[in-house]
Amino acid sequence: MQRLNREAMAARVAKDIPEGAYVNLGIGLPTMVANFLPKEKDVFLQSENGLLGMGPAPADEDVDWDLINAGKQPVTLLAGGAYFHHGDSFAMMRGGHIDICVLGAFQVSVRGDLANWHTGAPDAIPAVGGAMDLAIGAKQVFVMMDLLTKTGESKLVETCTYPLTGLACVSRVYTDLAVFEVGPNGARVIEMVEGLTLDGLRELTMVPLEAA
Repeated sequence: MQRLNREAMAARVAKDIPEGAYVNLGIGLPTMVANFLPKEKDVFLQSENGLLGMGPAPADEDVDWDLINAGKQPVTLLAGGAYFHHGDSFAMMRGGHIDICVLGAFQVSVRGDLANWHTGAPDAIPAVGGAMDLAIGAKQVFVMMDLLTKTGESKLVETCTYPLTGLACVSRVYTDLAVFEVGPNGARVIEMVEGLTLDGLRELTMVPLEAA
């Protein structure tokens, strides 16, 4: 069984982003998706700090620290791109103008509930950012995450045990072992890595799974 690395996960998400979509890439792993969008495909990347028309990460010699995304990483700006006020950016997110947002997560339930801002641990630092605004404002929410924690527990769960970001908001989950659709009818497996079976995936996640 060969797990997907982070680049392969990002490329897999990029494959499902359609022409003409307005997309927000969350902090962390989701930002890598920008590097795998084909140049011939018109996709408009938005960053919650007030940027539309974001491009891939710059080469080291082209870094401009006045041009960053919400995670404070250097980015590029494509022709026609624009900066605007933080308040306008959140109005765009809350007003239903984002087609897809790609977020990381601590947990996603089989019904599409999302927990990605706090583990509830006493020493954990909460970091909600704009996730709640995106979870309810974007037309579709994709999640990118490793399927298992470092201790082997599934992040795809029957019911989230961490503080919730949003209810029934996630439509698709991309992991290093499989891609899932989630929603009111539960979780369906879209694809798996080579060498992994549906029964094996059920054993890893301990949740009900149906084949697509």
